[in-house]
Amino acid sequence: MTNESNEQTELDNVNFGQLPIGKNEDVEYSEELADEGDRKAQQRANEADAREQGE
Repeated sequence: MTNESNEQTELDNVNFGQLPIGKNEDVEYSEELADEGDRKAQQRANEADAREQGE
């Protein structure tokens, strides 16, 4: 069995319904460590927050 198929087998056995749902969780964000994807995600998150608050 390959490593990839082992990982898939493990994922098949995980009950994702038991995982906590994240909502309004604070996540540490470091501009110094951020790459382009992080900056885009931060921008999207800020835009989504503004829409949610009706701004």
